[in-house]
Amino acid sequence: MAAEIWWHGEKRRQIVKRVGEGERSAQKALSRERPRQRHPQRGAENKVLTPGQRRETVICVQQQLGVSYRQACRALGQLRSTQQYRPQRPERDRKLVKRLHELAQCHPRYGYRRITAKLNEEHWAVNRKRVQRLWRAEGLKVPNKTHKSNRLGDGKNACHRRKPEHAHHVWAIDFLMDSILSGSRLKFLTVIDEFSRSCLSIKVERTMTSSDVVTVLERLITLHGAPGFIRCDNGPEFIAQTLQKFITDATIKTLYIDPGSPWQNGYCESFNSRFRDELLNLESFTSTLEARVLSEAWRRDYNEQRSHGALGYQTPKQVLGQALKTSKLQTPRRTSEMAQA
Repeated sequence: MAAEIWWHGEKRRQIVKRVGEGERSAQKALSRERPRQRHPQRGAENKVLTPGQRRETVICVQQQLGVSYRQACRALGQLRSTQQYRPQRPERDRKLVKRLHELAQCHPRYGYRRITAKLNEEHWAVNRKRVQRLWRAEGLKVPNKTHKSNRLGDGKNACHRRKPEHAHHVWAIDFLMDSILSGSRLKFLTVIDEFSRSCLSIKVERTMTSSDVVTVLERLITLHGAPGFIRCDNGPEFIAQTLQKFITDATIKTLYIDPGSPWQNGYCESFNSRFRDELLNLESFTSTLEARVLSEAWRRDYNEQRSHGALGYQTPKQVLGQALKTSKLQTPRRTSEMAQA
């Protein structure tokens, strides 16, 4: 009786043991692959699907492993006819890309938005998205790095507080510095009309004083009439007694910005950045005469050909012509808001 009970007990233990053999441990159960779950060691990189990607993969395998062209195609399952095929751009895109390269060579600092405006002026039936796609595909321009800067001051004469209201209402003047190949310094005096964004003058000299500033303003007043206001910084040439006396005699008011706050003269600073980016940083001047000729040519192109984003992609010449036509060449000298300053 005892032996019979022991036999059944041993048999029971063997049955229980066989049932436990089929179970998985907790660690194995967690590490196994489940449906719709990516394997931890697979899928880390994107699949090579397009023909262009497969062609690049075959070339990469040939270079890194040193295998032949046929072996690489056979190992990757790539047809040699597909590998030898070279895609051709449609005829319409080929002509457009050629024109994009020409415009990028003439205007190396233009973005695709301004290039789109130039193409529309030439009667190309393209929109901004198509130009942007081709622009990026050709790698025509790398975006500039931007740096954050702190705003200094909040002066009452800043350009966002005292805005121009008509043509030749507010002129902005400033200096830029550059040099020729011999190392001699060049000084650029720029004068712009804030309403139309047109550049009225770019004077280039080795050195410049307040008397030179007066000479430039006299010539511009003879051509365009006296402005209502002149916006500038507190440089020694602009606060000299010679210039102050001339401005007083011409009944012109001054809008001096706060020291160390160039952003308050934003229209002129924006123009200066375009002038430096599109000319000074690209040209090496051999003499002062060459700098004068190139600066004047760039000024004419800026006023007559270059479309301005803030003006609805119109040129400053077009805006100035429309403003003068609207006012019938009789623009008021001042407005009530500015006259109270």
